[in-house]
Amino acid sequence: MKTLLTSYKLDFLDYLTDLRGYSDLTVKTYAMVLDEAFKLITFEDNILNLTPYRLKIASLNSKTISKKLSAIRSFVKFMQDKGEKISLKGDSSIKVAKTLPKPISNEHIQEALAIADKDEKIVVVLLYTLGLRISELCSIELEAIDKEWISVLGKGNKQRQIPLLRVTYELIEAYKNEKSPRRFLFEKNGAKLSENTLRYKLTTLFKKIGLHVTPHMLRHSYATHLLNNDARIADVSELLGHLSMATTQIYTKLSSSMKMKNYQAAHPLAIGDK
Repeated sequence: MKTLLTSYKLDFLDYLTDLRGYSDLTVKTYAMVLDEAFKLITFEDNILNLTPYRLKIASLNSKTISKKLSAIRSFVKFMQDKGEKISLKGDSSIKVAKTLPKPISNEHIQEALAIADKDEKIVVVLLYTLGLRISELCSIELEAIDKEWISVLGKGNKQRQIPLLRVTYELIEAYKNEKSPRRFLFEKNGAKLSENTLRYKLTTLFKKIGLHVTPHMLRHSYATHLLNNDARIADVSELLGHLSMATTQIYTKLSSSMKMKNYQAAHPLAIGDK
């Protein structure tokens, strides 16, 4: 049975890359989870029993466990779609607490931009003014950029149009004139730069002002700051490339939390609440 699982694993990983458009890092994570699970799961009467694997990962936090089980479910669903009559046992979901993302204040972003070199600056500005995932940033093609809009290929090969601020467009044009890329905006020796290369530029810059900042935190900042300034949630959801508006709802909770904190800090009768 494990030979069959391994054979399907290769097809599944190709499916995630070619048809679902998942990043190399995400596909690698799926592969690691499956390899880990294959060592422990048992198979009998067309039933994959995850119980031994669940016992091994029981000490991990609930969010990590949930992600690992989700990867295995996706793999089994892929096998079922290919005609394999198998089912899962011991894959019951666990409750994962929803945590609020941590946006970076505009003041800190401006502080970082003030000391950024040209390469660092364009990475920060594009992430912050377009709300991109890091995988989307490194995949931007020159033909997708015009003066007012940029076309982005997101998860599941879903394309979306994002408006360009003039300052962003001018920064892109200056970068293109200096670097002379041929296909991708971010290139080296004719190939697009890796996610890790662009991520390193960002994290290194913010370390200079004493902050740990990831690309996804700038995406959170983009969404939160738009909502704080009364952007419609439907518009923000579309700009982020969320498949469901429910995914965007977490930012409205964050927005309300920040408004309450600001209110309590500002109102003269809220002294007792501070």
